Amino acid sequence: MPPVEVKASIPMAYQDTFQQFQIRSWQPADRPAVSQLIQSVLAEYGLGWDPQGSDRDAVQVETHYWHTGGEFWVVEDQTTLVGTAGYYPVPREAAAVEIRKMYLATAVRGQGLGGYLLRRLEAAIQQRGFQTIWVETASVLQAAVYLYESRGYRPAEGVETPRCDRIYRKVLSPCAE
Repeated sequence: MPPVEVKASIPMAYQDTFQQFQIRSWQPADRPAVSQLIQSVLAEYGLGWDPQGSDRDAVQVETHYWHTGGEFWVVEDQTTLVGTAGYYPVPREAAAVEIRKMYLATAVRGQGLGGYLLRRLEAAIQQRGFQTIWVETASVLQAAVYLYESRGYRPAEGVETPRCDRIYRKVLSPCAE
């Protein structure tokens, strides 16, 4: 089987709407609000914010997402940042990405936004030619665990993030062009 060509360039600007939420590509001015949101969600579950380690990618989006062929999105409810989601290529296997930093503020959970974001991420990943998605999470994030498992992600081995105790893998079906 010939190698798959992955379209890994700096992403085009992303823009989408779900209910009253605006989903768009991250911009440098979002850095403080993104850090604050992720830190807040982690604290809610007793997990630590680690801007020098596990969360470095949320602080250095240009390096970890843009320059690697990934994407990082923010979700706004009018002018308030209420969510994040992203992915970038990983060397776990050929044509693989990891979904990272999928967090939603407490007030916007339970409205289908998480499922919508995951579907849009999967579509973007598949459109770019990637074949496998990896995602790490913590058991305490029960809604995330349920979401991934209900969308066909299967338990795997090889957790790399210290605060995580679960890793999932999903193989995408070939994209029809």
